[in-house]
Amino acid sequence: MKIGIDIGGSHVATGLVDKNGSLISKESRDINISNINDEKRVESLLLEIIENEISVLLDRNDLSNGDISKIGVAVPGSPKNGKIRNLVNLHIKEFDLSEKLKDKYKVNVKIKNDGKCAGLAEKQYGSLKQYDDCVFLCIGTGVGSSVFLDGELLEPKQNPGFEFGHMIIEKNGKKCNCGKNGCFETYASMKRFKAESIRTFNMEETTEAEEVQKFIRDNINKKNVNEFVDEYLSNVSIGLANIINLFEPEAISFGGSFSYYCDIFLPILKEKLDKLKFNKDTKTELVTAKLKNDAGIIGATEI
Repeated sequence: MKIGIDIGGSHVATGLVDKNGSLISKESRDINISNINDEKRVESLLLEIIENEISVLLDRNDLSNGDISKIGVAVPGSPKNGKIRNLVNLHIKEFDLSEKLKDKYKVNVKIKNDGKCAGLAEKQYGSLKQYDDCVFLCIGTGVGSSVFLDGELLEPKQNPGFEFGHMIIEKNGKKCNCGKNGCFETYASMKRFKAESIRTFNMEETTEAEEVQKFIRDNINKKNVNEFVDEYLSNVSIGLANIINLFEPEAISFGGSFSYYCDIFLPILKEKLDKLKFNKDTKTELVTAKLKNDAGIIGATEI
């Protein structure tokens, strides 16, 4: 049995995956580092969460460490040589997670950028299976991504690359966690969408994402809510137009919590993109990720 681990900007999800890419069982936990200022303590907390989730999954399925054949980890930032690097939302600069997991579980451990892992899962098993030239975007706490040309994942030699979340779409824009101003993800992330929804519509600060989504759905035809969504999608469409103009994809698949709004968002985005594309005859399908938030876990076991 393979273990897939998906480390997000605010959570860790771990799953048991079989040889056919099917998720057998999953465990998830939020990461709260609001009161932790020391990077080493964050690293320890992350490792503790992962080990606990693996233990719970094994116990639940009457398995032991010896039943694990492989561990794959999907992680934000720029992982390299088994080390996770540049996790801006968790404030981790570099941590040799691969070595820690190898020492404990005595199996091969592979680590890859989370956007690439989720994209691999969607390309092999999900929404992008029928396309050769396509892009996967995971819009959640940040923006993860992967690009496929002629059916193959594009992989630069130096770093994972295709950090669409850190395209500059506003030169004097809002400060991003990476330190720059005006990054795409500061305008497009669902973390920002939720925060701005709460602020704009005077919700309680503790309002959950599901409650925000329900409010938007129930009130989408009201002028103030419609204008709020339209402004958000105007910023998203700038980033998407850049991607389309660069790669001419047949399809873009949307994962992360963005995918739960796709029935509302995608028709509006399509209309906006028709006005922003350079090549007006480019046909790019906008599709919803089929594997939802499980794509990172499944894709991690494919690397």
